[in-house]
Parts: sequence; C-alpha cells; structure tokens
Amino acid sequence: MTVRTILIAALTAAGAIGVPMTASAEPARPSVSGDAASDAANQAVVESLYRAFAAGDGATINGLLAVDLVWIEAENGPYADRNPYIGPAAVFEGIFGRIGAEFEGFVVTPATYLPSGDRVAALGRYTGTNRATGEALDAQFVHVFTVRGGKVTHFQQYTDTAQWVDVVTPD
Repeated sequence: MTVRTILIAALTAAGAIGVPMTASAEPARPSVSGDAASDAANQAVVESLYRAFAAGDGATINGLLAVDLVWIEAENGPYADRNPYIGPAAVFEGIFGRIGAEFEGFVVTPATYLPSGDRVAALGRYTGTNRATGEALDAQFVHVFTVRGGKVTHFQQYTDTAQWVDVVTPD
C-alpha cells in the first residue's frame, strides 16, 4: 500500500474527501480518480496558487479562485470564525488580510501533492511570527482543494489549531 493510498483513505474517513464540512459546502459525491493528465493539470493549478502566494501575486491568486469558491478554515482555528468563506473577496479580506496584518514572515510551504481526480491534497508547513505575541508558528497542514475548469472551487484546511491559537493568544 502506498503513502498516497493510505493518506487518501485517511482523508476519506475524516471527511476531507467526498463529504462537505458544512451545509453550505459543495454537495457530497464520491471522489473518483481521473486520468493522469487530469490529475497533473489539477495539481498544476494548485502549484500555481502556492507560487502566487509566495510571490505575493494577488492578481494571479484571484484568477485561480472560482467566483463561487467555498473556503473552509480548520475548526477551532483563529480564522474559522467566518466559515465558510464564500468567494475570493471574503478569503482575501477574512484570511489573507488578517494573516498578513498579524504575522511577520508568514510562509506557506507545500512539500507533497496528492492529486486524485478533481481533488488535490497538499501537505506542508506554515511558518511565521505573530506580531502581537512575538511567538513563532511552525505548524503542519493538509490542504484539500477541489479544482474544476482550471479554478479552485473548494478548499478545506487541516492544521494544528492548538498551536495557532497558542501563537496568536497573548500569555
């Protein structure tokens, strides 16, 4: 059994693949692996999104997000208070803007991509320093993207929310 098979099985069991996390998320449907070309094309969209994040290229980020995007932050995390975020403007204002204001040197570093049909899971780490507390963040993540027509239509975050809350909360 490959690492990819194990991770996809775990994400399926946890509800990350094929099951919406809220009533307003996309409808549940089985995750069906597409052909290799489709998997590669969807992974390329996600990789382009991370490159645009790293470059601070808001126009490219916006262009890769569907107008009806559903974005869900990890439960109990500091930015889950507005879940689900609907549309790019809500994500830019409610997540990217807040993180940019609250963190110095914030970096999202994907390490592994696991494409399967219209879904791409990315595993990596967040790093940065909270400006208010001076505490460093170094948290792992899994991001699960749904890609259709070259655009991200759905995003679900999984991360160490206890660490996030500890880093953003003054002692």
